[in-house]
Amino acid sequence: MGLLDRISTLLRANLNDLIDRAEDPEKVLKQLILDMNSQLVQVKTQVAAAIADEKMLYKRYEENQALADEWERKAELAVRKGDDELAKEALSRRNAYRQTADGFKQQWQDQSRQVETLKDALRQLEAKIQEAEAKKDLLIARSRRAKAETQIRETMAGISTPSALSQFEQLEQRVEEQEARADAARELETDTLEEKFAHLESETQLESDLAALKAKVSGSPQGQP
Repeated sequence: MGLLDRISTLLRANLNDLIDRAEDPEKVLKQLILDMNSQLVQVKTQVAAAIADEKMLYKRYEENQALADEWERKAELAVRKGDDELAKEALSRRNAYRQTADGFKQQWQDQSRQVETLKDALRQLEAKIQEAEAKKDLLIARSRRAKAETQIRETMAGISTPSALSQFEQLEQRVEEQEARADAARELETDTLEEKFAHLESETQLESDLAALKAKVSGSPQGQP
């Protein structure tokens, strides 16, 4: 594939489509820009060489054309001097240089058209690289956002599956069982020595209150039969 064909392939590439279809859009985008810059260097080198060739061909054309014009003047001089044979030789030289000049002129014109084609490809490639650079950050941000959204949806889908919900309910039941065992253990630990004395004092107070109530009912002073 020629250089211009490779450039055309790059210029036809749709950046958004490449990003959408790539497994790693960020990597593809960076590689695409690197490829374009590499092609840009090649195109610039070829354009410079083509321009140099164009200038060389034009110079050779001018040189041979100048020699053809010079031999035509010599032929005219020979005619004025009445030397037809010398004039013929001069015309023969003129024709040879003119033919060579015409050949260089044709090559120069062809080269000039090739230079314009390369210059146009260079301008298009530079514009495409600028477009890619301008889109790079935006496309990378889009790619990262899409990845994050996909991960969130996959996580939510995993949570909402029956197995995940069943595991959650089992864990909840296990926690409730642990809380029940902790409550039972706490109840077993409440029968302390202080609580026994408090209970004894409560019983004593109740007996005193009962005696007072009985004395009141019988009409006897408290503490007497």
